[in-house]
Amino acid sequence: MSEPKTERVADASAQNWVDLYAPAIARPYLRLARVDRPIGIWLLFWPCAFSLGLAAVAQPQTGYSFYYLFLFFVGAAAMRGAGCTLNDIVDRDIDDKVERTRSRPIPSGQVSVKKAVVFLVIQCLVGLVVLLQFNDFTKLLGVSSLILVVIYPFMKRITYWPQLFLGFAFNWGALMGWAAMFGTLHYPAYWLYAGSILWTIGYDTIYALQDREDDALIGVKSTARLFGNYAREIIAAFYVGALILWWFAVDGAGVGNVFLYAAWVVPALLVWQIVTLKPNEGINCLVRFKANRWVGLALALSLFIEYRF
Repeated sequence: MSEPKTERVADASAQNWVDLYAPAIARPYLRLARVDRPIGIWLLFWPCAFSLGLAAVAQPQTGYSFYYLFLFFVGAAAMRGAGCTLNDIVDRDIDDKVERTRSRPIPSGQVSVKKAVVFLVIQCLVGLVVLLQFNDFTKLLGVSSLILVVIYPFMKRITYWPQLFLGFAFNWGALMGWAAMFGTLHYPAYWLYAGSILWTIGYDTIYALQDREDDALIGVKSTARLFGNYAREIIAAFYVGALILWWFAVDGAGVGNVFLYAAWVVPALLVWQIVTLKPNEGINCLVRFKANRWVGLALALSLFIEYRF
């Protein structure tokens, strides 16, 4: 008997839980939301966790809200899925021409555009329910991020800096956590947001290195193409900038030695990515891109440890 045909997306792990355990009827939609590749959920969630931790360090008497942390995780999962669904609707003709993306649900025919739009609306409604749990300032801040979510998919057509616009959208949580705790924003949150944007430009450039040849053929722009042979050096500069701005944020919040002892893992992981990066090897780039989930975990834990001890 022949093996059943797999509809697994090209850059998803062969052992991802969606293809192994999810009901067959749900798999195309879970793939559309990238649940089979959860790295994006983590990268959207960690800035929220950074911001909550920074707020707790700045004003320990307010405590650390695990309830808000949970809400941010649910919101990150819903809105990352919504963003990916919107991106795939907009990019369906481009994705069909790129080897790594033509197996995605829309270009491969697993999900129609009409059904993808309905799924997009459902995910946005989940995000709205989460947002309504916060104070009025945070609600307004969350709604204001939608313009960034909507324009991002179009940026690769008009600028070599789509990674910058991804940074604007993906790191809005760096403001949201602080706003949820204080009902307003102060400069440590802005420094945190700025540093996280530079981090995103760095790691998403590494991700985009996988598609440079296909992107050049179809006219899609990216920082990976813009930086060319100097990609490693420029990514390193963005990572250094991220570390500097993150330091301004945590110093402004009043961190002490406990944070410094805990946070050494963050620059160590970023240095490892740069030193071992092979820009012309797709698997190498993908592994280093995914390693940023651990960068996020290390920084979020360091802030929590500083608050707790």
